[in-house]
Amino acid sequence: MGTEDLDDLIGAVLRGLEVDHHRREPGQFLVTLPGTHRLNTQCWLVVREHTLFVQAFVCRQPDENHEGVYRFLLQRNARLYGVHYALDRIGDIHLVGRVALHAVTAAELDRVLGQILEAADGDFNTLLELGFAASIRREYAWRSERGESLANLRAFERLFD
Repeated sequence: MGTEDLDDLIGAVLRGLEVDHHRREPGQFLVTLPGTHRLNTQCWLVVREHTLFVQAFVCRQPDENHEGVYRFLLQRNARLYGVHYALDRIGDIHLVGRVALHAVTAAELDRVLGQILEAADGDFNTLLELGFAASIRREYAWRSERGESLANLRAFERLFD
């Protein structure tokens, strides 16, 4: 399959999945996957010489408990399909993966994007609890003192006991 055909296939699959996406240039798509625990997840699909590279930002470098966060990520990697957690050069957390060009099909793209969404969205609160508990507690105290809404902190109530 040529690059142009692959571009057409990826675009058609993304339209069929009804996910927001933008083709930046030939072979580069920025996909926005809607979430539940986080608003959305931005994911790059980039056609390279032999593979389709996928990358999604998940979370910035943790403020604390690095060992606990990294242990969670390594254990989680064993259960992921087609992608794995990785750190960039400054320590931010991403999901990355590669699909051989000959294996890029509508079903495979759906599986990989589904895995990215499930992991990035499903693991988000756990990553925040593990790596940002002190910041969440400070935010809770600050909002409580001022009578601000605590609605988006309810997922972390066990941290406030």
